[in-house]
Amino acid sequence: MKNIKISKKFLLVIGIIVFAVVLGILISTYAQQVEDRKKLEADLAEQQALAATLTANREDWEDKLTQAQSLLNTSRAKFPQSVDSIEYDDDLFEIADDCNLELTSISMCKPTSKKIGSVTYSISSCQLQVKGDVDSILDFLYALRTGDDFNLPWSAEVKVVKINSGVQALTTIALDIYAY
Repeated sequence: MKNIKISKKFLLVIGIIVFAVVLGILISTYAQQVEDRKKLEADLAEQQALAATLTANREDWEDKLTQAQSLLNTSRAKFPQSVDSIEYDDDLFEIADDCNLELTSISMCKPTSKKIGSVTYSISSCQLQVKGDVDSILDFLYALRTGDDFNLPWSAEVKVVKINSGVQALTTIALDIYAY
């Protein structure tokens, strides 16, 4: 066998080529990593902006929920807890119809209790608005006062009557309904 002698120049060229290939691979890998890092940073910035927007939206919706719950609680407090008021409404609409009036609004307050002698009454205050001619309004007030047309065991005490006269008088009536 022959001894092959490799010259130093050949080894230097081979070394430079290997070094250049390794350096090229390292530069390519580094460039790819820099590109990936920039893309990840852009994605991260986008996600952080989205997270900030979602957090602001969440706080907004929580505020709206708090306001809605407060409004709901306020509205619930305005409505009477007694189911009897629905039955009063039916009677009041029937009386208004019998008197040829249009009952335009009813607002009921929360019922209270009042003891007279040995009997405890449930008292619901309400305000009515009726529309019609004055004679019909007077008939309606008479029917409320006498209680002849009531289907339930209740009576009404008329507290205030405000008549705005015209072709069709609009009348506001405040009354207390006593149930027993």
